[in-house]
Amino acid sequence: MSREVRIGVGIIGAGFARSTQVPAFRACPGVDVLCIASAHREKAAVVASELGIPHATDDWRDVLAHPGVDLVCISTPPALHKQMALEALAAGKAVLCEKPTALDATEAEAMFLEARARGGLALLDHELRFLPARQRARALILGGALGAVRHARVVYRSDNRASASRAWDWWSDAAQGGGVLGALGSHAVDALRHLLWREPSEVLGALKAHTVERVEPGSGNARPVTADEEASVLLRFGSDVTATVELSSMEAGEPVHMVEVFGAYGALRIERHRLWHSAVGSRVWEPVELPALAPLPPGLPDNEWARGFLLFAREVVRAMQEGMRLVEGAATFEDGWRNQRVLDAARRSHEERRWVELPPPV
Repeated sequence: MSREVRIGVGIIGAGFARSTQVPAFRACPGVDVLCIASAHREKAAVVASELGIPHATDDWRDVLAHPGVDLVCISTPPALHKQMALEALAAGKAVLCEKPTALDATEAEAMFLEARARGGLALLDHELRFLPARQRARALILGGALGAVRHARVVYRSDNRASASRAWDWWSDAAQGGGVLGALGSHAVDALRHLLWREPSEVLGALKAHTVERVEPGSGNARPVTADEEASVLLRFGSDVTATVELSSMEAGEPVHMVEVFGAYGALRIERHRLWHSAVGSRVWEPVELPALAPLPPGLPDNEWARGFLLFAREVVRAMQEGMRLVEGAATFEDGWRNQRVLDAARRSHEERRWVELPPPV
């Protein structure tokens, strides 16, 4: 099938879509971003005007009904993912859903089973998988460059929610799927599963919300913060591999986003776009050569999320233009369900103050 086949994209949500998804898709040959939906019509209209999108709406079902839309991107709070994904699949659309997959593993499993039954393209936006540093690290790990893997670590630290003056939004609300464990723990769990090619077997989690309440814009009312702002998670992968995940949106200092994997022969460190290797006994980190960073199209911020999404979007578009039902290396709805099981176990562990065993997925 010719790569000149045009793909129509419809967006539900105007946050990450505005900053990253729409500019990335517009930079892909053969793509038309046709419509955008937001619960606030005026916001959808502003984004549509800024980015040259023909149709704006406050009804997300308008995106599903648009005859030119082939791919629906769901970029809303997680509480809305299940219904939107199921209806998009039923409408015969390909679906790209933001993470975390859903509110819990039961919802995520329903999405996975529906996608499997429909047989269409259904992906989770774990765009960091497509960064060259991560792809090279995975190849080295699976190729045995580190020897037997012993331990892995994921660290994310920023102070983007540390100020008490930050307004209340859905991210503060556990009922809507807010919190650092879902937002960033989903990426951490996916990174560990993808890089190590293993499934976690046990989970120990500790979560914390430091802020009691925040002021809701518009109403001016103080609303309670019910979602976690920090999370620490220990994972066991069988009897021979352990991992730690440290996540915070409340810590000052230089932001950190790092993945490390340690083996019998050496270690790898991934920081944003970069990759380092250290041989056992060397006690130094040496940079691993990677392809030069490509110029970014206008409108995209220069960060790992945007760069990863641009590479991911190109692969999604290519797969659709060629009539493929899979994107090599992408996270599927099954991955989303498997990731969600781990997040649920971390929450249960926190509540029950104990290790939680994860039975192998069937």
